[in-house]
Amino acid sequence: MTPRRPTRQVSIGNDRTGIVRIGGGKEHGPDAPTTASRPAPVSVQTMTAGYTHDIDRCVAEIEKLQTAGADIVRVAVPERKDTEALAEILKQTTVPIVADVHFHFKRALEAVEAGVHKIRLNPGNINDRAQVEDVIRACKDAGIPIRVGVNEGSIVERKDKQKRAKELGAVFSEHKHGYMLAIMIAKLEEYLDIFYDNDFFDIVISAKSMDASLVIDAYTEIANRFDHPLHLGVTHAGPKETGCIRSVVALGTLLANGMGDTIRISYANDPIYEVQDGLELLYTLGLRERKGAELIACPTCGRIQVDLFTLTQDVHKKLEEAITVPMKVAVMGCVVNGPGEAEGADVAVFAGDRKGIIYVQGEKVATVPEVDILDRLLAECVSFQDRVLSGEVTLGQKRVDIVPPDPIGELGSGWEKMAAARLTIGETH
Repeated sequence: MTPRRPTRQVSIGNDRTGIVRIGGGKEHGPDAPTTASRPAPVSVQTMTAGYTHDIDRCVAEIEKLQTAGADIVRVAVPERKDTEALAEILKQTTVPIVADVHFHFKRALEAVEAGVHKIRLNPGNINDRAQVEDVIRACKDAGIPIRVGVNEGSIVERKDKQKRAKELGAVFSEHKHGYMLAIMIAKLEEYLDIFYDNDFFDIVISAKSMDASLVIDAYTEIANRFDHPLHLGVTHAGPKETGCIRSVVALGTLLANGMGDTIRISYANDPIYEVQDGLELLYTLGLRERKGAELIACPTCGRIQVDLFTLTQDVHKKLEEAITVPMKVAVMGCVVNGPGEAEGADVAVFAGDRKGIIYVQGEKVATVPEVDILDRLLAECVSFQDRVLSGEVTLGQKRVDIVPPDPIGELGSGWEKMAAARLTIGETH
């Protein structure tokens, strides 16, 4: 992992929502300390899917996303009725809210007046200098930052057909990737000049594309040219099933190389999955302290001795409901890899002939039939959590080495084991 890239720092929020800091580590001005502060933790953003002017539903959605772990929530304000709803929404919510402004600069001015905590502008849609300067003055007076988002889908000129044809020709001639990157950087530099001329530096930059490799190259180039914090994302990523791969490839690469201060994983799906997967990405890279259990499970193979798929999903759901401390929980399907994983986990189970052998920090505590694995494992996790919270035990401690037992019963096809489990369950009802 490369150390985080130092940037200017911006702050979003207020006393009601709490302050979320983005970026940092690079001080500016004559009174700046000689030792720069460390960058703030990488924050997770998402965007509501419903209409902003539907106040009750919008508030309910924001609260749901905040509960899931979102640090910042963005809302769309395409119409006057949306910005009119903002003031009431802000009264009822306790997470920083960003107004997503497209096509009309007046929506930005209205959002600032309503008390929004940050504005997002798109250079491809709002590019009249006088209008941009009006927004800059309003945000400067209100003390709120602006995100400049140069998305691939909106930076090519769409009003002037001749200019658009020229730009599109450049994009698609010889090497699309290189020309698109050049256009994104050029548009960004041109836009930022307006902010700099107005002595405004509370800026966050994003440069999204559906092409993961272009996203990596664009942010890398921007990081070399500007000292503003970066909002990472892949636009038009698609459904969760494929969008998660597209997003994690780009965002994981950038974060591992020290770039990125706030992220949004974008799905054509319920935005709660964006929050969950964004947090998991940061947890995995060690960029955020995990909240709740870390569940690991072996892949299925010809050795499993329980219905591992069902067990893993059930354990995952129960842990989300009951566990808040970052304990490591292992669910293993056989005695081959199970003991080794159990040694590294706080609580673990591995299977043997439709039985579960449960360990807590390397010490065997029970052997139970398959039907009782879920309940007993959860009970051990809750009990262990209580002891962690009381200070009786510490996460990550290992007490004994686990010697794997001889296999009990036949090791066989994972699909056969799962089918047999379903058949057995069906016969009992």
